[in-house]
Amino acid sequence: MPHPTFNTLEEIQLRKQQLQSDIQAKNEHISTLWNNLTTPQPSTSKGELIANLVANSVTAIDGFLLVRKLLKTYGWLFKHKKKK
Repeated sequence: MPHPTFNTLEEIQLRKQQLQSDIQAKNEHISTLWNNLTTPQPSTSKGELIANLVANSVTAIDGFLLVRKLLKTYGWLFKHKKKK
């Protein structure tokens, strides 16, 4: 797809405004999706509450184990030599 050519300063300013509005709209969409992903869903019964608690616990443990494995594998990247 060829890039548009601009002949005047007004065309550039108009394109800039269009891009800013597109970026703002996409930012709002991403924010909405992120909030939907991270906001805990209300549980209607004790079974759902327990299932959500177990799922969150498993996710936390999985995250901890992943970080531990990464640090064990690539920990040498984060170690700083002491200055004498």
